[in-house]
Amino acid sequence: MGVPSLLKSASVAALLVGASEAANIIQANDDGWAELYLRSFHNAMIADGHDAVVSAPGSDLSGSGSLNTTPTDRILACEYDSCPADTLTPTGTNASDTRLNWVNSFPATSMEYGINEFGPGIWGAGTVPDLAVAGPNVGSNIGFIQVEGSGTVGATCYAVDQGIPAIAFSGITTGNLAWDTEPVPLRSTLYAELALEVTNAVLAAGTPYLPDDVFLNVNMAAVEGNCTDTSAFSYILTRINTPSILSTSDTPTCGDTWLPTETSVMDDGGCYVSISVGTCSDKTDASAADQLTVLNKLSGLLSCLPA
Repeated sequence: MGVPSLLKSASVAALLVGASEAANIIQANDDGWAELYLRSFHNAMIADGHDAVVSAPGSDLSGSGSLNTTPTDRILACEYDSCPADTLTPTGTNASDTRLNWVNSFPATSMEYGINEFGPGIWGAGTVPDLAVAGPNVGSNIGFIQVEGSGTVGATCYAVDQGIPAIAFSGITTGNLAWDTEPVPLRSTLYAELALEVTNAVLAAGTPYLPDDVFLNVNMAAVEGNCTDTSAFSYILTRINTPSILSTSDTPTCGDTWLPTETSVMDDGGCYVSISVGTCSDKTDASAADQLTVLNKLSGLLSCLPA
C-alpha cells in the first residue's frame, strides 16, 4: 500500500472520528487473541484515538457459533505460544499491554468477559462499551450457513443481546498469521483500514449507532489484483440470504427493491466491502425499516454496484 493511500485512509478516518468522539470498543474474534488480523485492527483503532480492548479466545475456535461456557483453567500453551503451557488460569492478560486479553473458552464467552471484566478494568468499573467489534475473521462469513455457525458472529451477537451495538468483520483472504509476523502482510493492514472506516462511519452517524437486535455483517474482498489499496474498494449494502417466495422486499436503494446478496457481491471479483444488516435473534436479514436506518446512517460511505 502506497503512502498516498495511507494518508487518504488516515484523513477519512480522522474526519469520521472528529465527527463523533473516540469510543470505548470491545474487540473479540474466533481465530484467537494472537491472530494478526485482530491485532492489526486493534492497533489501527488505538492509533485512531479509540480505546479498544481485546478479549478473545486463547486458541482458534472458528465455527463455534454462539456457544458460551464458563472458562476453565488453561493447560496448553495459547496459539503461537502466545501464553505458556500450564498457566492454570481461565483468563490471561498480556503483561506489557493490558488491553490484550485471552479467555479459555468460546468467542461469545470472550465477548462476555470483555464487556464485564476487561473493558471496565481499563475504563473504570461499570463502564459499558460504546461499540463491540469482532474480527476481522480469517476467511469469509457470507450466507446463512456461514453466518449461523460463525464464532465471529456469535461474539458479535452476544454484545447485541446485552444492548451494545456490534459489527462482525471478515476478510475473504485466508491464511492464519501470528501476531508477530514480520513484515506485516498487506492483507492484514488493508483489512484493518477498511474495518476502521466502517467503524468510524457507524460512530460518526451518532447514537443510537444501530437499531435494537441488529448487527452488521461485513465481508471484505480478497486482497489481490487491483484490490490492494483502500481507495479501490467500494462499500455495498447487501443482504445475507437469497430472497425466497416468503421474503418481504428490502429497503429500496440503487434503483431496486432487493439488495444484492453478500455472496453475489463477494463472488463478483470486484473490490467490494459488503455490509449486511442482520438480526441476532435468528442471524438472518433485518427488516426493510432497519436496513433503511443503516442506509441513512452510512449514506456517505455506501455505493451502488456498476450497472
